[in-house]
Amino acid sequence: MAKKKEEPQAEDAPEGQAPDGEAPKQGFVKKLLGNRKLLIIMAAGLLLVLGGGGAGLYFFVFSAPKDDTKLAANEAPMPVTPPQVAFYDVPDIIVNIQSADGSPAYLKLSTSLELETADEKPGITALMPRVVDQFQGYLRELRIDDLKGSAGVLRLKEELLRRINVAAAPYRVRDVLLKEMIVQ
Repeated sequence: MAKKKEEPQAEDAPEGQAPDGEAPKQGFVKKLLGNRKLLIIMAAGLLLVLGGGGAGLYFFVFSAPKDDTKLAANEAPMPVTPPQVAFYDVPDIIVNIQSADGSPAYLKLSTSLELETADEKPGITALMPRVVDQFQGYLRELRIDDLKGSAGVLRLKEELLRRINVAAAPYRVRDVLLKEMIVQ
């Protein structure tokens, strides 16, 4: 039998060098590309560092305190006289509202209307039966769940304001202010 030519073992060569003094067959980059787990971990780490750096830069640049001198120059001076505003109290409204279990529930609502000027009060007084009718028609369709929380109160105010501006057509109401709201 012919003897095989013996090749030197890779174990005999020093680490990082191939036998016979050749350069290693796989470089560091090739090892990284071959190891998928390590590649995914490095990509995630790089993404995390870049994302954190970008977020930090965004917050430092865009949330920096503004120059007070620029803000003061852009603001309009406070008027010496208060704005022309008038308030008109709507009579208290008590209506029955729908409950989930069918038990009787009542809503007492006391509101005030914010008008442009005091000259509009006589016109609103003349239109008040129409306004109360609009309010009662809307309030009777409400459920107790519609009035829960600050979002419910905000929706109620917005809907009342929309309805009163329709009912008091030539006059414009700026806001509906809730003085009292009791659900029983």
